[in-house]
Parts: sequence; structure tokens; C-alpha cells
Amino acid sequence: MSDLTTSHPLLTLVPPVLALTLVILTKRVLISLGSGVVAAALLIHDLNPLEALRSVWGAFAAIFWADGEVNTWSVYILIFLLMLGVLAAFILMSGGTTAFAAWAMRRIRKRPGSMFLPAILGIVIFIDDYFNALAVGQISRPVTDQHRVSRAKLAYIIDSTSAPVSVLSPFSSWGAYIMGILVPIIAASSLSMSSVQAFLGAAVANYYAIAAAVLVWLVIIFRIDIGSMRKEEHRALTQGQLFDPNDDVPGQLSEDLPVHDPGARRALIVPFALLVAGVFIGIVWTGQAAAGTWNIIDILAETDASAALMVGGVLGLISAVYYYLRNTRKNPEFVTSTFARGWVEGVKSMLPAIAILIPAWMLGDLIGELGTGDYLGELVEASNISAGWLVPVVFLIAAAMSFATGTSWGSFGLLLPIAGGIINSMDEPTLLLPVLGAVLAGAVAGDHASPVSDTTILSATGSSCNVITHVLTQLPYVVAAAVCSTLGYVALALSQSVVLGLVVVGVGLVAFVAITRAISAPVAAEQEAGA
Repeated sequence: MSDLTTSHPLLTLVPPVLALTLVILTKRVLISLGSGVVAAALLIHDLNPLEALRSVWGAFAAIFWADGEVNTWSVYILIFLLMLGVLAAFILMSGGTTAFAAWAMRRIRKRPGSMFLPAILGIVIFIDDYFNALAVGQISRPVTDQHRVSRAKLAYIIDSTSAPVSVLSPFSSWGAYIMGILVPIIAASSLSMSSVQAFLGAAVANYYAIAAAVLVWLVIIFRIDIGSMRKEEHRALTQGQLFDPNDDVPGQLSEDLPVHDPGARRALIVPFALLVAGVFIGIVWTGQAAAGTWNIIDILAETDASAALMVGGVLGLISAVYYYLRNTRKNPEFVTSTFARGWVEGVKSMLPAIAILIPAWMLGDLIGELGTGDYLGELVEASNISAGWLVPVVFLIAAAMSFATGTSWGSFGLLLPIAGGIINSMDEPTLLLPVLGAVLAGAVAGDHASPVSDTTILSATGSSCNVITHVLTQLPYVVAAAVCSTLGYVALALSQSVVLGLVVVGVGLVAFVAITRAISAPVAAEQEAGA
């Protein structure tokens, strides 16, 4: 921290608050993120503009080169995004997208059914939230488009079944990371259990992840459209416009790419099957090599998720190019220049997402250097409250930290040891897992609502939805799940019962559905007509 922020630690909140406020007011993400980056750099260096400029450049360069070598984690993710765009372009041109959509339309005949597809896939592909967000959108979008489901609704479904599902599963990249943090916390307590048992115990108290995952199904079943989502769904149903034509939409391919007819479903199914298989192979390969064991938990803890994405991306892309060449070789419309256009347009489709992701990473790096997370963590340590009431308090602080920094993993790493240490010092072993669960829940909730979160950006990219549109349309549902979770944690604090807290969360969700169902009745009627 600089001299300025050391004497006035509240200033560490200025960059994220500035960026988030500008995002909401202007809807111009790049300018807003850039403002936050500049503000953070200036505060780090006591308002010295030259040093601040060096910090900005350093944060940018670190995305590609860190510790004397290529930063493979971020570079691989960026390359995977580009490969996914090219893969989608070749699948489209080979006719795979239209063939799969036509096949799915014959089997998924109603609008709610088209939304169940990404919801189910989001649960099945639980291994990693990044992969989930991008792959589920690419597979589901042709079907939801055919049924006039707005891109905002698709993005909400994807986002609500990626991180909330991954954080509840011990057999995911999230679960492995969290269990690694829990080991010393549990060892320092009087509890006698394994890291897996501790994770599952904390997962039961992860009210937000449970509420968000349940709420997305309730939204689909009862057709609940409120706030900005109501407007997006109304336009999709009545005008057939799945997104605002004036929006900057990441992941959207050029409409003038030629499409081979007739296409074949396998031109879509096989590349994505190889994509999924390749990611799983990459996870096991990199994890086993690093861990030196075949224990699944150790493999997931040590795996290189970004390298795994590369393995899947390469396999999927090779397959997509193969089907393109095979299907179009006798079609005179497809020549060498068309093949080149597929690469160019695929890359171009992902540039808006990359343009947002890079400054979001820069802002996260500078906020970490500024000490925003440390300041919020100190508030938890300084809170002079009873052990029971620490549960709702850490939930809210973790949500604020994750919302401001755009990273749930960073919040996990900082707040889990702090909250666990406080409870262990109080010698309240029965509250340890609920407190840890509340930290996990708050971090996911804040990340879910944050426009600077990489998972938010990638969920919007996977569904080809404008990032700010996704944030604003999803926010009412995030708030509803967060309010229900807060009530559940208050009940837990009063009763010391995790089960009672879950019941309160359930009652809250039912009340939300009952109230909003009446509000959204007109749109629901339109959906009935269009189903």
C-alpha cells in the first residue's frame, strides 16, 4: 500500500467503485475499466502520473509475461477464446449449427424446453466454470435462438449453472482449490475430518450457490422475467430480436458467412464432444503430472485448467476444420478465400470479449497490489461480534470483496483463512463449517453480480450477449438469491442450525417466485403463445 492509502485505507475502494459506477451509468465497459485501472495505479504511487503509467504497463505486460516466462495461464485462455471463435465459424459454415438446430427443434418443441438444455448442460459440465460458460453457450445457442429466447436469458442460465455448480462439487477445479485452502484451517481446529468432508460440510452451508442453482430452474419453470430481463424477453418474443442491435455483442459471428446446405449434426456434435473430452484429458494429464499420483482430488488440486482448455480447443478445432473441408469440398461457393474468412471472422468474433477481459485482469491485479481485499479482510478481523453473527457478516463482506475485485478465488484465498482463524480462536468448532460456507457463498454472489468478473464476461461471450446487458438483466435474480441467503444466515446465527437456515432460504425463494410470478404474468402469457 502507498502512503496515501496507508493513512486513508478507505481509498482502496475507489478504483473498483469508480469502475463499477461508470459501467452502470455509461454502459461503456472499456472506458469504465480503464478509469478504474488508472485510478488504482495513481493511488498505488501516491498520485505520481509517471509511476502510475509504469504500473499500468506492468499490469498489461504481466498478462503475457510474468516471472521471466510466458504467463501461460492467461495466454492459454486468450488463445482458447480465439480457437473457440474459429471453431464456431467452421461449424456454422459446414452446416453443423443449422442441422443441429433443426434436429433439436423437432425434439425440443416448446420454449421452456430450449432453456432446460443449457440448464442441464451447465450441471453436467461442472468440472470448470470457464469451460462451462463458453461450451454450454456454443452448444445451446442455436436451439434457444430458434425458440426466440433472448441472449440475456441464455447468459443468465449459463452464469447461474457455472460457478454456483462448480463451487458445490468437490470434483471440480473449484473444489480442489478450496480443499487446498481448507486443509490447514481444519487441522488447526478440534474437528476430526478429511478435507473432502470439510468441503461437503461447507457446501451445505453455501446458501447462495444452492439458491442461485435452484432459482434458475424456478425462473425457467415459472417464466419469471423482471427488471431489464422482462424487456429483453419481450423484444425477443414479439420482434424476434434476441439482443439489442445497437449492442456490442462478443462472440457473434458475421451474418454474411456462407452456410453449406444440407449440413450434418455430427459437424457440431463431434467437435464439441472432442472439445469436452480434450479438456478432461488435459485436466487429468496436467494434474497427474504435477501431483505424481492418481488420486482424483490431488489431480484436480494440481491441474492446469488453462492448459487443459488448450488441449480441448485444439482437438475440437481440428475436428471442426475436418468436417468443414469434408462437407464443402464439392460446393463451389466454398473456395480458399472462404476458408481464410472463417479464420478471420472467428477471431474477430472473440475480440470484443478479449478487449474487456484484458483490462478486467489488469484492474484485478492493480486492486490486489493496492490492498483492497486486505482492507476488507481487516474489517472481518476487527469485527467484535459473537461467533454466530460472524456467519452473515462474512457472507456480506465476501460478497462486497468479490464484487469489487471481480474474483471469487481471490476472496476465497484471503477470507477463508481469516474467518476460519477467528472461529478457531473462539473455539467454536460447530460454527467453523457454516462460516466457511458463508465465505464461499458471499464470494460467488459478489462475483456473480460483478461486471468486472471474468466469469461474467465469459458467460456473456458464450451466449453472445452484451456484457452490461447480462449484468443488468441478471442482477435482480442475484439480489433475490443473496437476500434469501442473508435471511438464511441470520436464521443460522439465531438457531445455530444449518438445516433451519436452508429452510428459510427455500421459503424465501418460494416467496420470490410467488410475488414475481404475478408481476411477470403478461410476459408469461406471451411465452405461452410463443411456446
